[in-house]
Amino acid sequence: MAGAQKKSFTVRDLPDSERPRERMKRYGTEVLSGQEIIALILGRGVSGESVMVTASRLLSTFGSLSGVGEASLEELCQVRGIGLAKAAQIKAAFELARRHETSSPTMKKTGVESPEEAVKLVREYFQGKKKEHFCIISLDNRNRAIRTSPVSIGSLNASIAHPREIFREAISSLAAGIILVHNHPSGDPEPSREDVELTRQLVRAGELVGIGVLDHLIIGDNNWVSLKQKGMM
Repeated sequence: MAGAQKKSFTVRDLPDSERPRERMKRYGTEVLSGQEIIALILGRGVSGESVMVTASRLLSTFGSLSGVGEASLEELCQVRGIGLAKAAQIKAAFELARRHETSSPTMKKTGVESPEEAVKLVREYFQGKKKEHFCIISLDNRNRAIRTSPVSIGSLNASIAHPREIFREAISSLAAGIILVHNHPSGDPEPSREDVELTRQLVRAGELVGIGVLDHLIIGDNNWVSLKQKGMM
């Protein structure tokens, strides 16, 4: 009929065997594509449009699953079909996956006896970060990693890491010691005067609460710096 709108294709038009939820139930999560996983996180698309289309649009916009995970709430909300609620669901899902990975039994057995070993634990987390991120690696009394904990995210040029947040994470992890880690989005890991002052402040705070600050690592594009090795703490 002239002027009639064509009905949009939705996930309900798929055969049961091709719907993400039914495929997961039948075959397990391993068989799902990235698009299907995102569709399950979102739950439903916008009116008249399949959630699979929305999931595909997200992947196209950010290039990959990791790109979707790194996108900010504001960036996610700019994609058609993604409001604040759906953006929050996506960010929460990726954060849950990250926490599961960093608190896994395998990581708890990982010894950290050198700056190189500490960098290996956090290198993937800092990959591609455009803002300054600050995190800590919590260690037990045998220098084994308990977990890594993001503490703050700064602007393009600055990060604020308050001792209260840092040691709250360390105490909740029952840490005997911590390693501080942050990145320089400029790519140059050379410590600034502020980096050195903050490190010394945190060392003093650690002495008061009985949690040693063992090192402060600064991550650049292809290299890194240990303030302990440079005698700056």
